[in-house]
Amino acid sequence: MDGMDYHTRVHDDPRAIAGADWNALLSQQREPTVFMRHEYLSALHESASAVPHTGWAPRFVTLHAQGRLQAAAALYLKSHSYGEYVFDWSWAEAYRRHGLRYYPKLLGAAPFTPVAGTRLLATDGAWRDRLVAAIHAYATEEQLSSAHFLFTDTVDTEALERAGWMLRHGVQFHWSADTGTAPPDFASFLATMQREKRKKIAQERRRVADQGIAFTTHAGGEIDEPLWDFFHRCYTLTYEAHHGSPYLTRAFFAAMARTMPQHWVLFVARRGGMLIGCSLIAVDPGRRIAYGRYWGATEFVPCLHFEACYYQPLAWCLQHGYQRFEGGAQGEHKMARGLLPVRTNSAHWLRDERFAAAVADFLGAEGAHVENYVDELRERNPFKGERGDA
Repeated sequence: MDGMDYHTRVHDDPRAIAGADWNALLSQQREPTVFMRHEYLSALHESASAVPHTGWAPRFVTLHAQGRLQAAAALYLKSHSYGEYVFDWSWAEAYRRHGLRYYPKLLGAAPFTPVAGTRLLATDGAWRDRLVAAIHAYATEEQLSSAHFLFTDTVDTEALERAGWMLRHGVQFHWSADTGTAPPDFASFLATMQREKRKKIAQERRRVADQGIAFTTHAGGEIDEPLWDFFHRCYTLTYEAHHGSPYLTRAFFAAMARTMPQHWVLFVARRGGMLIGCSLIAVDPGRRIAYGRYWGATEFVPCLHFEACYYQPLAWCLQHGYQRFEGGAQGEHKMARGLLPVRTNSAHWLRDERFAAAVADFLGAEGAHVENYVDELRERNPFKGERGDA
């Protein structure tokens, strides 16, 4: 392409790529989340969570030169749009109505994980551009309808836009420390909020405590096998309550306990000696970032979800000096609990120029709506002083 001698390879199993090489390249990136680690991606595959049978056929792309891994991306051929959190069902339906095939499509993402971070792993900008070109060439040669990168960081977003990909924006809700100085504890955090919001949170926490429920916290190796079993039971119950099937198998979490224990914290709700609910967060100790991920309960308890998913993790983050807590996909209700709106990015390429033009028009209108929505949300900031209304 540009005179550089390199080799492009497409792998149908992430385990075919040397884990040490992948993780070393990941560590050089701007936003190297734990969900792009080789152990995480390999566990998704070997546990049968993200495999062709579930609609996630790995097509990891690597670029090698001078005996070194210079660029790489975790890609999947998708036969559906489940587990992505950036919704393109209407695009697929439009293709179907016109007698065209939308699936399989090519997807660059951490499966089932709506967390922004680096998707285009590269040693520098030139290799990132070569990687984008290689992915475009692969999608074109395979005559795929489209290619998509979800929850991209700023560097990747700029590289994809430079290559002509269309950008799409969404909104999530995160808590972050102000100028690197977080409140020392949850009481101090509450003191930064408006009186009405403080009162509501106190009432919600009291409703849980008044029912005799207390929490224990288990980090890393403290999450033993019985606790992992209980967590997975709760995780499964959450999906059953919404008439769905869980994406992640018990074997996946067994692999996490074995290969990435330091990246997980479990909060367990107990009434007396009985375990009745829990929430699991992923953590990056080096970068001091936590990610709300999964929760469930064996019975309905008013306000237990808020306590397990927001208040317990936030208190833990403050106690341990974390700088950011991401609350997961969607959820405007998170604002009242101290998580503020943050814009997310994704990038899209469609092979059919007619559909690409129509989608570009749609994304332009949608983007303006997202900007207005974020502005509206910021006017309802729950904090007082500089972070919100007094």
